[in-house]
Amino acid sequence: MKEKTNTNFNAPIFSSKNKWEELIEDTNFVNVFLSDVLEDYIQKQRWYGGKSSKLKYIELSEYFRIQQAGEVYFGLILEVDFVEAFYHHYFLPIAFVSDKEYAKESRILPIELKNQKGYIIDAMHLEAFRKVVYQRISSALPIDKTPVQYHKTDGFNFPEYKSSRFMGVEQSNTSIIYNDAFIVKFFRRIYADKNPDYEMSRFLSDKKDFKNTPPYLGSMNIIDSEKTNITIALMQKLVPNNGDAWEYFLKELHVIFDAIDTKKTSFKSLPDIEIFKRQKIAELPAQIVDWIGLNLLNKVKLLALRTAEMHIALGSEFEETAFTPTRFNGDYTVWLKNRLTYQFQNRLNLTENNLHKLEGFSLELAKEFLEKKNEIRKRLVNFDSTKLKGERIRIHGDYHLGQILVQDDDFCILDFEGEPESTIRDRKVKQPPLKDVAGLFRSFHYAIYSTIFSNQEEYSKTQVELFEYGELLYKYMISVFLETYREITQNANLSIGYTNERKYLLKYCLLEKAIYELGYELNSRPKWTIIPLKGITNILNT
Repeated sequence: MKEKTNTNFNAPIFSSKNKWEELIEDTNFVNVFLSDVLEDYIQKQRWYGGKSSKLKYIELSEYFRIQQAGEVYFGLILEVDFVEAFYHHYFLPIAFVSDKEYAKESRILPIELKNQKGYIIDAMHLEAFRKVVYQRISSALPIDKTPVQYHKTDGFNFPEYKSSRFMGVEQSNTSIIYNDAFIVKFFRRIYADKNPDYEMSRFLSDKKDFKNTPPYLGSMNIIDSEKTNITIALMQKLVPNNGDAWEYFLKELHVIFDAIDTKKTSFKSLPDIEIFKRQKIAELPAQIVDWIGLNLLNKVKLLALRTAEMHIALGSEFEETAFTPTRFNGDYTVWLKNRLTYQFQNRLNLTENNLHKLEGFSLELAKEFLEKKNEIRKRLVNFDSTKLKGERIRIHGDYHLGQILVQDDDFCILDFEGEPESTIRDRKVKQPPLKDVAGLFRSFHYAIYSTIFSNQEEYSKTQVELFEYGELLYKYMISVFLETYREITQNANLSIGYTNERKYLLKYCLLEKAIYELGYELNSRPKWTIIPLKGITNILNT
């Protein structure tokens, strides 16, 4: 192989005597492609998650053919090694096209193969490739023992392929919409295991017939050289929706804060409520219902119902060991403490190094966080599983309003990949279902503060006064949620613990989640650090 310049392409191209179907077996090409081409290309992609680290080198971990009726594409599993002594794996499908007018953003390398000039491109941008994937999944056999395995759900008749297009701008994955009716999510960063999103989605909709998640239709997996099953793509029905719950709640919360002025609602006239106290909507004080409104309260109640039903489905399995409920034990306690103490120390260091970015109330809370580090650390390490009687189950793991779609008068839960910062093994550890509940409560807290930040100039109250209203609103939202959630789970015999145990777990999980959030805010949005810091303070004071 040699590098040369071709005036037709106005760029250096590589030439090889191999045909496209044989090119990946050319070690000389692979070496040059990995080091001279992909190192630059991959760092420019939105789905590349190593931008804050220094790339050392790229290796070709695995490759496989995605083919049908003479069409051949290659799926590459790239191992990206970093100077900081860790690595990521990424999935990159490649195709060869001879059309020089082809979309520039998809081009990886100009090349000449057996006197045929063209480009190696990211195959996601090629409709012919997307069509092959659809056809392979829709015609999958019940048992597939080949290295590239396609699967489809029973009882669904796939229509013929008509069209495909990208679903907006995404970062960690690439989603393709087919026939305006189905969606295939290609996992860009992959792990040496089945992806939790694939496992959970298939389990909930296929095995448990849970109606409030996109129906599972099929998947694409590979069996690597070590016989590990790796998820490449997940296919689901496209769910009609009115956007996500985050945007919906922001609009509703703005109405509530705006009502403080229009209704001249005095904070002193609003009755307080103890944090975590459960209450039915019908039992709420009239002043609270008048201010918040039945619409939001009923939506919180519905969200509690759907969350409870999801957990009941996840906790009702007694055959498939990956989903059978289990009890708290010493192994879980050790895993939890090690994980959280490491994360907590990381957040302490980040806070100390970023104090200069903070001001006002945020700075005050950050200093309080540092001063109380021993108290917080003690809370984390004093987790005592021997007093807990509830069950641990597989949970969503990254549950927030942005992972929930609004469907007219209902909700649809999606994206079960788990916390981005966690390892693939950690994401599959069975946890108390109240960890998901705590994640949603933190999302309520975020939505309240985001509403204040985004609309401050439209409200007559000071920011400090609005924070007071916001904290009260937060307590009432979770009181309504907890009343429904506890009732539904209890009726279904899902063991989430007795009253004091539930409060203990909620406090612990809320503290854990707020500490986790602090890292993102310090790195990306210092102004917003007030939200996780206030969450930490709230827990310490209860």
